[in-house]
Amino acid sequence: VGISDEDDEKTADAMVKKMLGLRVFEDSEGKTNLNLETVGGNLLIISQFTLYADCRKGNRPSFIKAGAPDHAEKLYKYILSKVREQFPDTQEGVFGA
Repeated sequence: VGISDEDDEKTADAMVKKMLGLRVFEDSEGKTNLNLETVGGNLLIISQFTLYADCRKGNRPSFIKAGAPDHAEKLYKYILSKVREQFPDTQEGVFGA
């Protein structure tokens, strides 16, 4: 997940709902029609500030829109707690690694 300074718990709740509801797994007809719960899948959540990279100017990406580490880590842990309410076995990456 990528977190910006503008993100808050309301944004995080929407992210969790979207993540868990995305129908990205194929059904018996080969259509992406199934979500994580339907297929009995597992989840790995990793913080990734580079999702906010802006490469429009020059050759050095800007990460100015990425959230400050303290804010991002707090929201990352909030997201993990919300996901684990439905998927207790969710794995997590190391924040800031």
